[in-house]
Amino acid sequence: MKGPPGAAMIGRGEADFTSTFAASTILPIDAGDPITVLAGVHRGCYELFAREAIRSISDLKGRRVGVPALRSSPHLYLSVMATYVGLDPVNDINWVTSPDVDPMERYAQGDIDAFLGFPPEPQELRARGIGRVMLDTARERPWSQYFCCMLLGNREFVRNYPVATKRVLRAVLKAIDYCAAEPAMAARQLVERGFADRLDYATQTLLEVPFSAWRDYDAEDTMRFYALRLHEAAMIASSPNKILAEGTDWRFLNELKRELKG
Repeated sequence: MKGPPGAAMIGRGEADFTSTFAASTILPIDAGDPITVLAGVHRGCYELFAREAIRSISDLKGRRVGVPALRSSPHLYLSVMATYVGLDPVNDINWVTSPDVDPMERYAQGDIDAFLGFPPEPQELRARGIGRVMLDTARERPWSQYFCCMLLGNREFVRNYPVATKRVLRAVLKAIDYCAAEPAMAARQLVERGFADRLDYATQTLLEVPFSAWRDYDAEDTMRFYALRLHEAAMIASSPNKILAEGTDWRFLNELKRELKG
């Protein structure tokens, strides 16, 4: 399970590891859940689709913006974006949620003004010739300068089983390298193993999402950036330093950066 529900499962001990958007790890850390962020996975998998009249994040003020649910990963990401440009995400944006129709279809039907797409939604809309990308987080600053998704584990598992934790992280990082080096082959395996439905969408996703950043980008800087933005939006009470101290552990990542050179 992805997003905040996945992070919650980690905190409850129902799963040992998952990957989700950075801000979605910060809220449960702030709430005291026993999770530990271990590494950045990749950057820039979200794309903001918006009507022609919306030319910047500031133009979202007063608009109908679709999200799966409040405090979902798209809602958190867009709230951070709004705060970054001086908007109040609570009062300046008209959030639209629906249990029956997902935001992509509401956007395609013209019921909302914008939504933040996650693969394979951007690939599907492009194939259907629908919509306009206003912001691509893989290419536009400051979002392209930080990891999008992070790997996190249950704090007790990480503490009690350091060898297993390092093995998990090594496997994830080697898989990231494989996706970057062989996107077509990786996409085919995703489809063959039932993790993706369409080969063309999976291939396009792996070609577009930057998977080669884990050695060069700073995972701690990513967590600090999003924690600061969430604190400014009054969505967390903890300071960025407290989030980093209580909810991250970079020892395994630093060791593997040395071991997996090249």
